[in-house]
Amino acid sequence: MLTQTTDLTLTDTKNNSAQPKRILTGITTTGIPHLGNYVGAIRPAIISAKNSAANEDKTFFFLADYHGIIKCYDPKQIHESTKAIAATWLACGLDPEQVVFYRQSDVPEIPELAWILNCSCPKGLMNRAHAYKAAVDANLAKAAVDADQGVTMGLFGYPILMAADILMFNATHVPVGRDQIQHIEMARDIAGTFNHKYKDLFTLPTAVIDEDMPLLTGLDGRKMSKSYGNTIPLFGDGNPQTDPETQLRKAVMQIVTNSQAPDEPKNPDDSVLFEIYKAFATVEEIADFSAQFEQGIAWGDAKQALFEKINAQIAPFRERYFELMANPNDLEQILQMGADKARRHSRKQLDKTRRAIGIRPLAKLK
Repeated sequence: MLTQTTDLTLTDTKNNSAQPKRILTGITTTGIPHLGNYVGAIRPAIISAKNSAANEDKTFFFLADYHGIIKCYDPKQIHESTKAIAATWLACGLDPEQVVFYRQSDVPEIPELAWILNCSCPKGLMNRAHAYKAAVDANLAKAAVDADQGVTMGLFGYPILMAADILMFNATHVPVGRDQIQHIEMARDIAGTFNHKYKDLFTLPTAVIDEDMPLLTGLDGRKMSKSYGNTIPLFGDGNPQTDPETQLRKAVMQIVTNSQAPDEPKNPDDSVLFEIYKAFATVEEIADFSAQFEQGIAWGDAKQALFEKINAQIAPFRERYFELMANPNDLEQILQMGADKARRHSRKQLDKTRRAIGIRPLAKLK
């Protein structure tokens, strides 16, 4: 559910009033944060959270570990990813006092709400989910393979769990990339169906899109993604024997460039180095770097300049990150504090939902 959001006065897919917003963002716990995550999600969301607090908006950030187990069957990876992502967000400046920062699995009302929504959600709506359709299409392209082979109920119904994440807190705005707009539309449909059948309990959420969200290119020229193995680590690979700053420099030096020689003019718009540099530099610095490209900067010098620019922004966060990673007790306390805040909302919302469908005490016990 992540995208770049600087102040959330962005492109809304539906009209909304000027009343305070409830902004919700989920982070799936299946990987270790890399530079693309930082630029496209972590940094802008933290800025957004600070602006939201000033505007009296309420912001929810959660570690989506139940979503993580849909495709990841490695318990160690889920556990370590949860730890690393929580430490990364906090080290980069997320203030748990300003936001509701919690682990999805610590709020048992969410999966219960998901089941209730399951019981009023049309199956046909789930049939149209992009991830499910892609899995079916891949199976149909093979000979003698069942259309649903390998499709779990988690994959088929995860838009309902996502809807429960959103509707539990009556989130008004959900920052997403364009590929996730369908999920917000489904959450609106699910909420509308429930409201029509029972009672108007759920706010219809709005997808918030940043048209200028940077999607960093990885070491090999493709989109930076863990699945491609082309990422630049934010705080290293977790090996305590290796200096994370050295790892960062080594990764930057591995970025693929063309064979143009030093002093040969280079087109900055065709360079991965320049693209990444823009995500960390000021307008003036970008203009200066562009001029250096046109003057024929050597690739080694350009990579060193990029490393220094990234490191200047990331280095101040490292000490806090490794301190948190070494003290999981501190992380757990912060997450439990966030869960307590989240459950103040979720208990009330679930009680209202139960009563709406007829599940309530038969009488007050004397």
